[in-house]
Amino acid sequence: MDFAWDAEEVELYDRALAFAKTLGTSREFSRERWSRCGDFGLLGLSAPKELGGTGLGALVTARLLEAFGEGCSDAGLLFAASAHLFACVMPIVEHADAALARAYVPALASGRRIGANAISEAEAGSDVFAMKTAAVRDGDHYVLHGSKSYVTNGPVADTFLVYAVTRRDRGFFGLTAFVIDADMPGLVRGQPFHKVGLHSAPTGALYLDQCRVPIANRLGDEGQGAPIFQASMDWERVCLFAAYVGAMARDLVTAVSFARDRTQFGRPIGKNQAISHRIANMKLRLEAARLLLYRACWSKDQGASAGIDIPLAKIAISEGAVQSGLDLVQIHGSLGVTSETGVVDSLLNALPSTIFSGTSEIQRDFIARALGL
Repeated sequence: MDFAWDAEEVELYDRALAFAKTLGTSREFSRERWSRCGDFGLLGLSAPKELGGTGLGALVTARLLEAFGEGCSDAGLLFAASAHLFACVMPIVEHADAALARAYVPALASGRRIGANAISEAEAGSDVFAMKTAAVRDGDHYVLHGSKSYVTNGPVADTFLVYAVTRRDRGFFGLTAFVIDADMPGLVRGQPFHKVGLHSAPTGALYLDQCRVPIANRLGDEGQGAPIFQASMDWERVCLFAAYVGAMARDLVTAVSFARDRTQFGRPIGKNQAISHRIANMKLRLEAARLLLYRACWSKDQGASAGIDIPLAKIAISEGAVQSGLDLVQIHGSLGVTSETGVVDSLLNALPSTIFSGTSEIQRDFIARALGL
């Protein structure tokens, strides 16, 4: 297990960091910035070259997303890009037949199309098998009816990966995945939700009213939806959270700089043990989270089950990012809670990370089961 980067990987990281710093911050989703990310290659990092991607493994993909998280303070844009890549593009890459992959992946990897994953429902979050959206076979089509909630990129997406029940009596093997164009009759996108963070990642509901989807747009075989979703969550949990590792590194730099410059009682506040120890703990959490992330990515690249490594990394990063944001606010004092400084944005952007891609509680359940409990 070697996390030393070769010259090419170092160059890729430096290029990603420099580009990320040009993206700026916005509270609104922008097609122009999305296209720029596509031109750079962010939207297809782990997709194969023959389908328009960069062809990187999980570890280098995560390393570049870490650079984006460090260089770009717009966590919403990076979250939208990651949800697009790991929860929509990669399932199509890994489970579509050749014709379906060629029809969708190049446009998604280039940024010409925006992808979204639609599985959660109002009553089916952590318990995905409680979903009510159903798909009924009708000749060479499926007819889908139901609604989805919390669809990242939903209000702006061109392509949806939608999960529906095809056999309710089959449990784990009763779900099926479909690739659906936004302009297919019967599909309606909801308005963006108002969120406390990740503002430039538009999130909303999706409504399906007798939406007819060609059988050719089924992803994999009927009943393979659950394993397809699980595989996509492996990608998302090991790579999306790399952007939060980068954000934690940026928080640390900001905290150190402020603690050196801010003077109270005649000396820099960083000379106070209460502040210096808080910053030392920020460094500790960052390095622990980074190593757990790299180990999970390395395991995935080896073709072995990353198993317990993935939930360990997900918890360490998401909960570490929240605490990092809290520390940054506390160190800045009153400045930390004024919206003009943007300091509190780090905390607000981190708060959802303990919920999406499987809550911290669910991750701890995975760990407990792996330990035989």
